[in-house]
Amino acid sequence: DPDTLLYVAHPITLYRLGELARFQRLFFVKQTQEGIKQPFKQVFREFYPKLEEEKDASDSRLFAGYQIQPKKTVATLKGRGWVADYDEGLQKVFFRQNIAATIYALADWFSPADTESPTLEFVSFYDRKTGKQKKISEIPDIMYSEVMRDVDLVVSVAHVGGVDPETSHSTIEMRRAICAFNMELFGLTNVTFEGSHAYIKGTHDNYNIQLGSGVIHKESGGMINILPVHSQQRGKLFLPFIDDDPKTAEILSKILLLAEDQKIKDPYILRQITSG
Repeated sequence: DPDTLLYVAHPITLYRLGELARFQRLFFVKQTQEGIKQPFKQVFREFYPKLEEEKDASDSRLFAGYQIQPKKTVATLKGRGWVADYDEGLQKVFFRQNIAATIYALADWFSPADTESPTLEFVSFYDRKTGKQKKISEIPDIMYSEVMRDVDLVVSVAHVGGVDPETSHSTIEMRRAICAFNMELFGLTNVTFEGSHAYIKGTHDNYNIQLGSGVIHKESGGMINILPVHSQQRGKLFLPFIDDDPKTAEILSKILLLAEDQKIKDPYILRQITSG
């Protein structure tokens, strides 16, 4: 009927309703068996549910500690509605909801040259009219998810390395080879590598890890937040036969952790991998 009102569902909505996994299986079967696929990325779109620990907080530190390149960050987010402000830093305004999102990092977004790579600190949300900061629990789930998706994109393409892990074939190949060799070393058979991702079949769920940024997603849900130790002087993982690259060490340690997720005791991580 021409008057029928249709709703384009966001994956976070399907996830809340407990329907996401069913739709993902449906479209996977339709695409592989019938060649039918969605015209845009919907049920397989990356999404980011709010962490229980952050709901009463005013700032999200989901991506805290990642170092980024200011110029590349601004260029990456410019086409997604973000603007660089002298006072507020990177900001995106949602006029319909009267909410402004800001990405905070100790960076000079207007400097002609990157003197030192800044570190992401937190993401905050403000009332556009009053300027009052909002709690994470007050932010619409879809808005929060899309903002975090933008920050995830920055972490993937504007990291501090001299090359871009999303586009550098050599960087991805190097990390994929190192991780693959170490899977043999540790006797793990439930990890496979394809393109720029590692795919893990765990006991609690299945996961994929981006080999450039180290960001983790689980198959039946959204992003999993496992905080890396960013200092090379503490918590360092010994990796035989490879160079001293902290990002490679971080990614490999996450793969090893999730490949044996039945052994995880940390309640913070367990809540994320068993939810949904």
